[in-house]
Amino acid sequence: MMIMRDVSIAKSEYIPSERMISKIQDFQEDKELFRYCTLPEILKYVECFTGPNIMAMHTMLINKPPDSGKKTSRHPLHQDLLYFPFRPSNKIVCAWTAMEHIDRNNGCLCVLPGTHKGPLRPHDYPQWEGGVNLMFYGIQDYDEKTPRMHLVMEKGDTVFFHPLLIHGSGWNRTQGYRKAISCHFASADCHYIDVKGTSQDVTERDIVGIGHKLYGIPKDTSLKEVSRYRARLVKGRRINL
Repeated sequence: MMIMRDVSIAKSEYIPSERMISKIQDFQEDKELFRYCTLPEILKYVECFTGPNIMAMHTMLINKPPDSGKKTSRHPLHQDLLYFPFRPSNKIVCAWTAMEHIDRNNGCLCVLPGTHKGPLRPHDYPQWEGGVNLMFYGIQDYDEKTPRMHLVMEKGDTVFFHPLLIHGSGWNRTQGYRKAISCHFASADCHYIDVKGTSQDVTERDIVGIGHKLYGIPKDTSLKEVSRYRARLVKGRRINL
């Protein structure tokens, strides 16, 4: 699993508490956390998008911390497909479940309805005064007049969304930690693509760079190889992924 800290405390002295963890990624090997990805209540909707052969491609537990005042707990508007070297996008879906009450005060999801019908847009790190977390890329050219919807959710509420949907989240104005759990699922029929020379170059560079630093993977590893390694069969038969 990859443990992440908010940029505002990234270099702080280690304290064994939830204050030090803003996100856990790639929990597919953890028996208890991965159980979320196998829940019938989740899969009955996922299968509508993926079909019967279902792969878990990216898992995440989010613990959005109280903001330090620099608004670093924000997540810029982005499209999740930027992180994935497989297609087609219409056979990929994210299940995102609130673990407690979530609203604009503690940084709920903000989505731009209908944007899943558009292309994958260029992303880069936003120039925020307080800094930005690693791999928190933002879209560079979206229409700021596009209507936004803020998703107020109760514990257990789940939203399913397309990987091209433009979305993000606000900063946490409360003193609590906003918790959610999610998984990106894909049809096992999906196929990998080479992202070199595309707008996903930045993603491959950062993900492989982190993998090299933390786990010693070769610097010439591809995003495809990373994705294949962390993919896990949930239901049916593993085919391409």
